[in-house]
Amino acid sequence: MQVQKNYSFIPIGLMLFALFFGAGNLIFPASMGQVAGYNVWWAVLGFCVTGVGLPLLAVIAIGYSGKLALMQVASRVHPYYALFYTVISYMAIGPCFAVPRTGTVSYEIAIRPFLGANPPEYALAIFLLFFFLVTGWLSATPTKLVDRIGKFLTPALVLTLVIYIVKSFISPLGEPQEPSAAYATPVKAVIQGILDGYNTLDAIAALVFASLVIKAVQYTGINDKREVTLQVYKSGFVAGPLLAIIYIFIAKIGSESVGAIGLQETGAPILAETAKIFFGQAGAILLAVMVLLACLTTSIGLITCCATFMRELTGKLPYVAWVVIFTVISYLIGLFGLKTIIVSTIPVLMFIYPLCVAIVFLILTHKLFGGRRCVYAWTMAFTLVMATHNGLQTAQIALGGLDAILTQWLPLHRYGLGWIPFALCGFVIGLVHKSLVKAAPVD
Repeated sequence: MQVQKNYSFIPIGLMLFALFFGAGNLIFPASMGQVAGYNVWWAVLGFCVTGVGLPLLAVIAIGYSGKLALMQVASRVHPYYALFYTVISYMAIGPCFAVPRTGTVSYEIAIRPFLGANPPEYALAIFLLFFFLVTGWLSATPTKLVDRIGKFLTPALVLTLVIYIVKSFISPLGEPQEPSAAYATPVKAVIQGILDGYNTLDAIAALVFASLVIKAVQYTGINDKREVTLQVYKSGFVAGPLLAIIYIFIAKIGSESVGAIGLQETGAPILAETAKIFFGQAGAILLAVMVLLACLTTSIGLITCCATFMRELTGKLPYVAWVVIFTVISYLIGLFGLKTIIVSTIPVLMFIYPLCVAIVFLILTHKLFGGRRCVYAWTMAFTLVMATHNGLQTAQIALGGLDAILTQWLPLHRYGLGWIPFALCGFVIGLVHKSLVKAAPVD
């Protein structure tokens, strides 16, 4: 029995990997690899910071907090802030971005490559209609079928990718090209890689799904908070390297693919076209089917999660009604296409990720400042200011001369990381407030 406890982190780590891993995790390193060129390894280093390290830290932070829900942790800032941040997190990983992306990635990899050079304009709409009808139907009728398929699909997809990666070493596509301006130097490549890692949405999802990992640890009989955190940490050492390996080699294939298939708008056609080169039509079909089914199970899981959350939060509509609402929204957003979804997601991610990093930092340092709400509130308030600016700037909304002033005087702002000194400033003010005003810590 003790041996089982000692090694229970291995299956939990594999579960954590499965929670994070999806088709979206494939398209972004592939696309980054193309534009990073021969600086791809520096870009991957940055990508792994936010695409691997931050999600694992988020899961560990929730375990360390002793809470099982994101809203409970975010309430340490303020109950209204908790509601705001939790809702936008669920919407980001649900019907606004992640779920529509599953449908459009499926189309770009599993359908479009087989429709010829100029597929009909209505093809995407018809495919998404069937994709989200199946998603809504299976989400509305809870069944173990999806879980069973998911347990098969993740290892099968990983095995397919391993063969795909090995083939890329046996038959290299070519040499990396000149990097684009954003990746022109190693430092720029690392920083841009950090920002590229936002696209995975995994850090946001980690704060939402951490309760599943913690419950899995507790199910083994471990309830001590320090031991739970340790087991989650060990699980991260199983999931993290697996994610990093996939990111590294998919980015490598992307960097070598430009000469063979040209520069692509998104990562989906990179996977589809390189699979054709490596394995022919049959291999491309196999990869297409695997990605399609993986995306379908992911969309079902996310719709189910979001519908359950909103039903519990509002108590106004039945679960099935929320499933229908979110499925329809996902379909309508999916009609804009993968490229548009990716581009329009970036401003929101530039807003929400600083808030995510700041709350993780505060959770992990909770004991150092006695768990005082004023430290939480000041830090998040200052972070919110720059997060809002980053989102507006990325959305190309005119801010007058403010951006020029910040670029000149605020460290890291030119790299999109100006929120870090702002957050640290808020943290210091919170510590001063704490020392001047006595109050009870937050739970």
